[in-house]
Amino acid sequence: MSKTKLSGLYRSIGLPRLIITGFVLVLCLLLPVLGLQSDMLFSQSLTRIFMNLILVLAMVPSITSGIGMNYGLPLGIVCGLLGGALSLELRITGLAGFLAAIVISLPLAALFGTGYGILLNKVRGSEGMIATYVGFSVVAFMDIVWLVSPFKNDAITFPMGSGLRNIVSVEGSYEKILDNFLKIKITRNIEIPTGLILFSLFLCLLMWIFLRTKLGIKMKIGGANPAYAKAIGIKVDKTRILGMVISTCLGAVGIIVYAQSYGFYQFYNAPLMMAFSCAAAILIGGATVRKASVTHVIFGTVLFQTMLTIALPIANEVMPEGNLSEIIRIIISNGVILYALTKAGDK
Repeated sequence: MSKTKLSGLYRSIGLPRLIITGFVLVLCLLLPVLGLQSDMLFSQSLTRIFMNLILVLAMVPSITSGIGMNYGLPLGIVCGLLGGALSLELRITGLAGFLAAIVISLPLAALFGTGYGILLNKVRGSEGMIATYVGFSVVAFMDIVWLVSPFKNDAITFPMGSGLRNIVSVEGSYEKILDNFLKIKITRNIEIPTGLILFSLFLCLLMWIFLRTKLGIKMKIGGANPAYAKAIGIKVDKTRILGMVISTCLGAVGIIVYAQSYGFYQFYNAPLMMAFSCAAAILIGGATVRKASVTHVIFGTVLFQTMLTIALPIANEVMPEGNLSEIIRIIISNGVILYALTKAGDK
């Protein structure tokens, strides 16, 4: 490979991503040296990558439409949680329960996403700050809703009094309904969740196709150059609203996919900070506040989730005393998030 091509590849990848990739590779090389089960951690990393992929994918339409990072992603997440809670309340199990959760949540996400998009159109230039307020506010409001909702299923409500439990298991309903579909078991510790991978990549493919349709190109133009878009007759406000509707719907679907793989729905304050890890993942993948692609989503999620999965076992092995390992893991994960957010404005 010529020096010119190497230089071009270096510029396209960037020094920060090379450093993070190198750090992940060093962690991977430390696994056998420290005597840790590399195969099991590989399997866990693979599952975590694809159970988080759709949530990270939700950032693409908001960035492409010109709004930037969707820090109000908890709005879509609580719609998915509500759909999941109602599917459990109705005692729908199996694939039907999983699909019911999605079908219930999508109209809610579309409705609230539309209102959210209209709000962000009125505060153009301050979307990031307002989106963060919306995300935090909706989580606080839903804390009240979860407590007073008249759910009757004893499996999801508090043993005494009303309201949903903090953590609700989907065991016996649709736990790992995607993970176990066409699952490939290579060794005792390595399992490939084929259904989860196919479903996540299918949504990525749909997003890739949408961005190349006439409507998707209009949204891209409106986000990249609003003045030019208006001059050629594109209704920029509508494309921004469309971006937020798609982003909110992906957030709703993403949390249901996450929950079926994780085995639990987490209510109350659990969604509060999820938008920041999703934003960090796509930024690590090479996206900016003006440009994002499906490639950025996949690359960033692989790096971010792999690092989080293997960092804790290594920290436990290096520093087994006390809670130092957990502190190190928090420093690493939040440090990466902080670093990624400082790079949000890079072109």
